Amino acid sequence: MAKKQQEVKTNAMRILEREKIAYMHQSYECGEFVDGIETADKLGLPREQVYKTLVTVGADHQHYVFVIPIERELDLKKCAKSVGVKSVEMIPMKELFALTGYVRGGCTAIGMKKPFVTRLDESAAGQESIYISGGKIGCQICLSPGDFLRAAHRAEYADLVQ
Repeated sequence: MAKKQQEVKTNAMRILEREKIAYMHQSYECGEFVDGIETADKLGLPREQVYKTLVTVGADHQHYVFVIPIERELDLKKCAKSVGVKSVEMIPMKELFALTGYVRGGCTAIGMKKPFVTRLDESAAGQESIYISGGKIGCQICLSPGDFLRAAHRAEYADLVQ
């Protein structure tokens, strides 16, 4: 008799379950992460509901997390204003894992090593649900924007994109 393959839960999934937040997840085969658009297309997800997580460092040397639609680009001035600092810039990719515990393509604001100030683009407020990385490459989580804000402690809506 073949063993049933056990579903591997990510840290983000465990946190959502502990907080009793409803979510769905989708797994997919992925050799090397390319971008969120390819992920959305591979899973047949509406691009406007798929969000990417970007990590920055501010002029105050604090780190900030911004979650925006996959087809949009950060407006660094708007982002800085939303967190009350003079400026922010993207962190070097080589620092991502040590800082967050997540790799590029698997990064989510839920369950990072430290709770960073997080902003979700205001476009999410009009969505019934959004898709974010599930905490590893090849995993997407679907949940309501309000539940995301609750799970990503200290998260708020803000105007973040160009």
